[in-house]
Amino acid sequence: MNAEKVAAHIINWLKDYLQLSGLKGFTVGVSGGIDSAVTSTLCARTGHPVIVLNMPIHQASDQVSRSSEHIAWLCETHDNVTGHDVNLTPVFEQVKTTLPPDIQDGLTMANTRARLRMTTLYAFASHHRMLVAGTGNKVEDFGVGFYTKYGDGGVDISPIADLMKTQVYALGRYLGVSQDILSARPTDGLWDDNRTDESQIGASYEELEWAMAYEAGDKSQAITDHQKQILGVYKKFNRANRHKMEPIPVCTIPEELKA
Repeated sequence: MNAEKVAAHIINWLKDYLQLSGLKGFTVGVSGGIDSAVTSTLCARTGHPVIVLNMPIHQASDQVSRSSEHIAWLCETHDNVTGHDVNLTPVFEQVKTTLPPDIQDGLTMANTRARLRMTTLYAFASHHRMLVAGTGNKVEDFGVGFYTKYGDGGVDISPIADLMKTQVYALGRYLGVSQDILSARPTDGLWDDNRTDESQIGASYEELEWAMAYEAGDKSQAITDHQKQILGVYKKFNRANRHKMEPIPVCTIPEELKA
């Protein structure tokens, strides 16, 4: 991949879309991971106003520090970037006191964290008349659907959603993203035990990229038992999360019934 040309293409795309929207800039949530680091840096390089938010909810200290350091770096190197720390832990704790205890299973509350962050992003974006830039990559958004519906999936634009995870890393190295972020194990940061993406999915991003390519290509080639296992993992997540990747179903009423 030609990282320089890909970066230039995305930056120009962001500029063009912003101009057509009539809005003023971009709002991005920064997690301390590679996807949000790359997305926020690309937005910063447009030269338009950018707000980056660190939104911890019972976050592991290393995630918070990586996010803070990235925001500080962006603010130092781009005078169009403004950073904010918004501690959402008290808000999340208040939600827990309001919802019935019997519905507060792990996945429900993990998704609630993501949706609180989405609400916060749109509060800033709405006030400042900005677009919320999504941070999902192609594997997450169109392969296994590894995101929260109306959480980190609730965005206005998706600058890196046509890039595989390995390509996002390559772009991050070109853009000068810190080594701490480049070497950190991917995590959604939604669980108290700091579990990684790979431990939740059961496959690495490199393996999932292979499965996506295999499904889209020639399936006559022989594959190993391990590859068959990875393919099973990929198909399971793709099937279960298909509802996230397709338009919301609309019940179409025959015209004669509405007359």
